[in-house]
Amino acid sequence: MVNDMDNRKKIIEMKNIVKTYNIGSENELEILHGLDIQIYEGEFVSIVGESGSGKSTLMNIIGALDTEISGEYFLDSINVKEIKTSQLSDIRNHKIGFVFQNFNLISRSNALKNVELPQLYAGVSKKERRKRAKELLELVEMADRMDHKPNELSGGQKQRVAIARSLSNNPAIILADEPTGALDSKTSGSVMEILHKLHKEEKKTIILITHSKELAEGAQRVITLKDGNIIGDRKGADYNERSWWYWTSY
Repeated sequence: MVNDMDNRKKIIEMKNIVKTYNIGSENELEILHGLDIQIYEGEFVSIVGESGSGKSTLMNIIGALDTEISGEYFLDSINVKEIKTSQLSDIRNHKIGFVFQNFNLISRSNALKNVELPQLYAGVSKKERRKRAKELLELVEMADRMDHKPNELSGGQKQRVAIARSLSNNPAIILADEPTGALDSKTSGSVMEILHKLHKEEKKTIILITHSKELAEGAQRVITLKDGNIIGDRKGADYNERSWWYWTSY
């Protein structure tokens, strides 16, 4: 495994993670076969693999959306398996910002209110959450679209709003699941530019789940899955410490 960050904090630590469905039935199926993964604070890591490799299953575990696992998973030093179900949503809301392929924006709400939403759930005052939402929309260059609803935005603009929303509660980790899957190549480049900017300038830990080997290579580190096993963990071939703007030419 590539690891030049021994002095940094482990923000994700997985030990012998096994995920099995239909346990005890004739249809029992093991999807992940004892994975060991360490991700350090401030890394940009891509997890790449073909359909059926176990990416989605692993994403659900990283995001604490699925805790029915064998092995140990520590999220920012917290043992996820020991967290009560009632507390998991709070952990997710404050530790991880999610960015999904299909945006998951609320259609009846404008961009500003969509970005405010995680703060609303966290009990932040209206004044404070509106102020932060405006700042985040400016960060992703969507300040001039804050009053627009999703159906008035392009795919790339929707994803920018989704990225701003993922930052709403200032999480340590951004978990991006196929964030460019519904976008053309030019717009994909724009979205990846923002993720690299967040990594460089906001010091966010970025975890990119993708089937695209080309996108994966732009990450600081590439973890490759195949048939529920890790078959590679190395530096990204196209990662550039000095230039997150690499992706503008993607």
